[in-house]
Amino acid sequence: MSILDKAKNYVENLFKDKLSSVYFYHNFIHTTYAVQKADEIIKHTNLPEVDREKVLLALWFHDVGFTDCNAEGHEQRSSVIMKDFLMKDNFSDEYIDEVSRLILSTEKHHQPEGLLEMIMKDADFSHFASPFYNDSAEALRKEWELTGGMCFSNDEWNEMNVDFLKNKHRYFTDYAKENWEPLKLKNVKKLEKKIDKEEKPKKENSDSKKDKDQKSDRSVDTLFRVTLNNHTRLSDIADSKANILLSVNAIIISVCLSVLVPKLDAPKNTHLIIPTFFLLISSVLTIIFAILSTKPNVTKTTFTDQDIKDRKVNLLFFGNFHQMEFNHYLNSMHDLIKDRDYIYDSMVKDLYYLGKVLDRKYKLLSITYKIFMAGIVISVLSFAYAFLSL
Repeated sequence: MSILDKAKNYVENLFKDKLSSVYFYHNFIHTTYAVQKADEIIKHTNLPEVDREKVLLALWFHDVGFTDCNAEGHEQRSSVIMKDFLMKDNFSDEYIDEVSRLILSTEKHHQPEGLLEMIMKDADFSHFASPFYNDSAEALRKEWELTGGMCFSNDEWNEMNVDFLKNKHRYFTDYAKENWEPLKLKNVKKLEKKIDKEEKPKKENSDSKKDKDQKSDRSVDTLFRVTLNNHTRLSDIADSKANILLSVNAIIISVCLSVLVPKLDAPKNTHLIIPTFFLLISSVLTIIFAILSTKPNVTKTTFTDQDIKDRKVNLLFFGNFHQMEFNHYLNSMHDLIKDRDYIYDSMVKDLYYLGKVLDRKYKLLSITYKIFMAGIVISVLSFAYAFLSL
């Protein structure tokens, strides 16, 4: 298998396993498209095979840094991941440094030097000339909302894109200038038509107030979406850590019961009784607290129709509505949907109580790790003392 095929498989698996679902644009689809467009440029350029390989390797890895960090500094992290990958295949330091330089050339404000960096830049922004540019732009817009809380109205977004495409971006290679620049300008014209179509004559005051309300609504929606997503990810992380401790200590207990305990009845092994006891007790306690940290804690309450009218019930939480008749729940939800403040109050309650659950879960998980760490240390010291005292 060639190094490019290995890189493709590695990056695909890395994105699949570690990339957050909020990255609607910077993902394997964008990476694959950039590699394909770079190869398209290279086919019309007299470029040695070794340089082609460097460029394509750099493009496979240029966005993998998003798996470990946010947009700022992801190029440096991508370079580190690439170096670890190529070092395993015994590539020279000079070769790896060259690929690293190409990755870093994709930084936003970097001016390309030489043909290879020009190809990198053009391939990275090749979607500007794509017939599916609008889909790519919307994916980036959604990603920015979820990762940075940056919200734009339709007019703001379209005007910002037109300004960037017309005044701030340019292609560098001869092939891209000749073949992609005209397609990019077509996309610009489509955006300009969209802006003209969406503009309607309104009174200045009412228009300004509406824009502010829309921006406010989008900002609040994004706030809840991002915060709930973060809470959910934190809960998943805690459960994952607890499951690891459960698995490790279950193995320890199994080994102790099958190997150590049957030998303790022999007189020559009596010195192992106390260390084994410490090890088993610490493992059992660790398992108990790990189970407590992952144990569902659902509060089930009863309420009256008046409680619903007074907004004392969170209809978004199943522990509150599971005892309601469907028609009753349906009518209550209709009342909720009609009242924006009621919706936000319910979501705030959801956030608050989810945060309380996370607080309990992480406190128990912290205790679990302390028990496990102390138990392992005490057990090892006990075994060491038992053997030394023979």
